[in-house]
Amino acid sequence: MAADPGADAAILHVDLDAFYASVEVLLDPALAGKPVIVGGLGNRGVVSAASYEARAYGVHSAMPMARARRACPHAVFLPPRFEHYETKSREVMTILRSITPLVEQLSIDEAFLDVKGVRRHLGTGREIAAHIRERVYDETRLAISVGVATTKFLAKVVSDMAKPNGMLVVEPGAELDFLRPLPVSKLWGVGPATLAKLERVGAHTVGDVAALPESTLVSAVGNASGRHLHALAHNRDDRRVTPTRVTKSIGAEETFPRDLHERSELHREIVRLADKVGARLRQGNHVARTFTLKVRFGDFSTITRSRTLPEATATSTLIAGVARELLASIDVSGGLRLLGVSASQLTEPQPAQGVFDLDGISEGDGDDRRAAVERAVDAIRERFGDRALRAATLVNMNEEQR
Repeated sequence: MAADPGADAAILHVDLDAFYASVEVLLDPALAGKPVIVGGLGNRGVVSAASYEARAYGVHSAMPMARARRACPHAVFLPPRFEHYETKSREVMTILRSITPLVEQLSIDEAFLDVKGVRRHLGTGREIAAHIRERVYDETRLAISVGVATTKFLAKVVSDMAKPNGMLVVEPGAELDFLRPLPVSKLWGVGPATLAKLERVGAHTVGDVAALPESTLVSAVGNASGRHLHALAHNRDDRRVTPTRVTKSIGAEETFPRDLHERSELHREIVRLADKVGARLRQGNHVARTFTLKVRFGDFSTITRSRTLPEATATSTLIAGVARELLASIDVSGGLRLLGVSASQLTEPQPAQGVFDLDGISEGDGDDRRAAVERAVDAIRERFGDRALRAATLVNMNEEQR
């Protein structure tokens, strides 16, 4: 929506700072002040998150882990523990939804809020943003950065600029002055290719883009992109905060330190991945009907195989069984670099599951018993940590790797 000079800035973008690394510091306070890097620890791993102490050495998300180790060899390197991150994310999102029902969660660590409807009770957008930052820190000990503006586009821009652990507000009427000096890379959709095209027509800042006729932009970058960038440069963004985003899939994948050729090794990895997917389904109160196996070969070619079950489930042993069936049709003799398992067609569990067979495994009561056992395992892990209980297959795998 275009700015209304008579309105308060009431669109908020909130973003938890260095989220995975920050949660790890909460779990182990001895890490405070140290460079912490979370991600795949093998030679082929990538950085999922880096604390600001690590970012000072040039480490950033999506960087190959080998480069991160060279850039900051004294950092603390940790594998991701998604169940802890998901728990903290739910705590934060619960706080946000207690303030306004108009919360659009974008990912595990960020969301948009529309607070226009609660200003009478809670104050201006600026005051609500300050209240959110205080509550999130008091109740979760996590730092959160907040951008406040009249559009989703601008709120996201200013929350990025507020990091780390800050708040930035652009009041109605000040948007174009704020945007004008920013580099064009701040506009959504401007990557290296589009940037080069804009620079060829003399557009280096958002103000430059705003000054160009829309027809010039369309000629330079194409119809859809040209119109999109012309609108954003004038802070025109009609998208509303939509609180109906739902999780469409849940998955886990692993890139191996070396290519795996043996089916016995791959079956153990499937057990581990299915265990993670099942736990995440249960934590989110989901069951799923469709399960997908993702395979990446040593030459980086990637394929997927899927199967849809008659009835939905969140039972890890069943998910592993489906994934093993899917793997059976794939030639692994050349070696696999990556394996992934994901669940889709998510719904809420029904009071009673149906009965179905999977390769001779009789379900019904047996599935109920397995599901009950896995829920008990979830509770124990929640209290005592991920390694408190593991499948015997995974214990043997860990012993072999010592």
